[in-house]
Amino acid sequence: MTKRILIPIAPGTEEMEAVTLIDILVRAGYQVVVASADFDGHLTMRASRGVTLTADCKLVDVADDEFDAVVLAGGVGGAEVFRDSTVLVEIIRQQKYDGRLVAAICAAPAVVLQHHDLYPGALMTCHPNFQQCIPADLWRNRRVTYDVNNNLLTSQGPGTALEFAVEIIVQLSGKALAREVAVPLVALPQLNYEKLGIE
Repeated sequence: MTKRILIPIAPGTEEMEAVTLIDILVRAGYQVVVASADFDGHLTMRASRGVTLTADCKLVDVADDEFDAVVLAGGVGGAEVFRDSTVLVEIIRQQKYDGRLVAAICAAPAVVLQHHDLYPGALMTCHPNFQQCIPADLWRNRRVTYDVNNNLLTSQGPGTALEFAVEIIVQLSGKALAREVAVPLVALPQLNYEKLGIE
């Protein structure tokens, strides 16, 4: 059965992260739903660096759907919209309750997850500029961090987006599919090839 992935976007979303996530997860054969969290209901919006992003639907239209993963891109402006979206926060709460994957990168772990204390006690990383928002004993200075007890995946920023996206595939479908997607990309040496089973 095809995995379904929810990727919300909002004005100020970090476009490198959003587009990388969408692209890599589509390459994995997943059904990726890009949903607008914009409070005015617009499907088309300007991202953090001025690139125009267009959603497939409004977030409220898929609020009751089930997804194998909910993936939050960063960008301070976009993360603040996510933080203030009661619909999205409730989606994340339900995702956690159901034991399904939540993944967040850049500002989103701190501005959204930590702000609402959605994952108390979870190990996580985020953009170094927001490190102070994460309790010191839970902070991990790693490009990508997975907390197995909470099924929570976090990452640090635009430069880690590819690794983050590939790790989502690892968690959802295993190393073989992750390798199948990563190898043709001529991926960066910083990718953890040993973890992916790539020699």
